[in-house]
Amino acid sequence: MENVNIKELNERIQKESAFTDMLALEMGKVIVGQKHLVENLMIALLSNGHILLEGMPGLAKTLAISTLSKAVNAKFSRIQFTPDLLPADVTGTLIYSQKKEAFEVHKGPVFANFVLADEINRAPAKVQSALLEAMQERQVTLGDATYPLPEPFLVMATQNPVEQEGTYPLPEAQVDRFMLKVKVDYPAKEEERLIVRMNNAGEFPKPNPVVQPEDIVRARSLVREVYMDEKIERYIVDIVFATRTPADYGLQDIASLIAYGASPRASISLSLAAKAYAFIKRRGYVIPEDVRAVCPEVLRHRIGLTYEAEAENVTSEELIEKVINAVVVP
Repeated sequence: MENVNIKELNERIQKESAFTDMLALEMGKVIVGQKHLVENLMIALLSNGHILLEGMPGLAKTLAISTLSKAVNAKFSRIQFTPDLLPADVTGTLIYSQKKEAFEVHKGPVFANFVLADEINRAPAKVQSALLEAMQERQVTLGDATYPLPEPFLVMATQNPVEQEGTYPLPEAQVDRFMLKVKVDYPAKEEERLIVRMNNAGEFPKPNPVVQPEDIVRARSLVREVYMDEKIERYIVDIVFATRTPADYGLQDIASLIAYGASPRASISLSLAAKAYAFIKRRGYVIPEDVRAVCPEVLRHRIGLTYEAEAENVTSEELIEKVINAVVVP
């Protein structure tokens, strides 16, 4: 019986996930290279998560999310985080109207489908938490009333890894709210040559709207229907537990390098991201390779390193790789 269902589900998802190829194609018109970033943006979009990007300036981070919003035909807003920013600058505020003798609601830039929080670590904790509340609750309270945020709602926050002077690093508990943390690298030589040529020509290709926001909302419920076997569920939980108690998985050598392991939010994010990855690959079921593909992005910001690890220049990516190689694949 189950096999028949999987076959039907597979066929349905193959048909319904065709738009992901069109989205990637439209984004590929504008963004040269950065396939990894584009893929992770789609994973976050389909699994209703948010994304934290780390990379040097000028690596098409803003361009990527504004292009995605045009291809999805959705509203985009950009908030440049600065030390003098106030929570009201993000969420909005009540303004007294003398004409109407009443307070009027002025919604802030967070009321959009795609929100770019540029250099999130430049603003004080109060502003960061205002945005994180909106991310978690999907609503904003202004005065006595609560206003829901539009669907789909995706926050992409960026942070610059180089300049740490005058920044307010995100607390660990808040970083955990981001489903994925993606590191953006420099383009390859050939890609950079194309970027230079496009900029010199001065004519940028414009993405066409190929999907509507309601299509994304519908696709999200389909992503949750992607079949995940019990063995895969156990595999995901094993990976997360291996970050908490490495010695139980024969990883005694890294036990002293991990201050704390991934939270239960990591297990949830890992299963949803694996389902979204399978959906993008146009499959109705999750295989271990899907879990391995999304592992670094889901876990890299959820593992705390000890001073010992930092002294030895060990990165969380190296630890994740060891964990993935140690946990038995179903």
